[in-house]
Amino acid sequence: MNDERKCLDCGTVLYGRADKKFCNDLCRNNYNNQLNSSSYNLVRNINNILRRNRRIIEELNPSGKTKTTREKMLVKGFDFEYFTRLYQTQNGKTYHFCYEYGYLPLDGDEILLVKREDKEMAK
Repeated sequence: MNDERKCLDCGTVLYGRADKKFCNDLCRNNYNNQLNSSSYNLVRNINNILRRNRRIIEELNPSGKTKTTREKMLVKGFDFEYFTRLYQTQNGKTYHFCYEYGYLPLDGDEILLVKREDKEMAK
């Protein structure tokens, strides 16, 4: 049962501990980075979009509640496909939130921008 163990990254023959999987830290890091790169890239890209959306709403809404247009948000790079939460009011209106900043599409091109308070976000 003289089975040679090889590094999972580079294939070099391993010596030492019986449970050793990599010849050094560089191979271990490279292997794990390659293994997770596609899923990390997807999550990183989505988080970047959400942070940009939040930043745009925050910039357009310094007072905590204001109106703007869909066009102004699009020009700044807002992506309406990505949000962190939907909130439906009792009268049936649906707010889309990017963390604590949200928007409500109104008639035509108008959009109401809001900021939720901490006590409301805890629900």
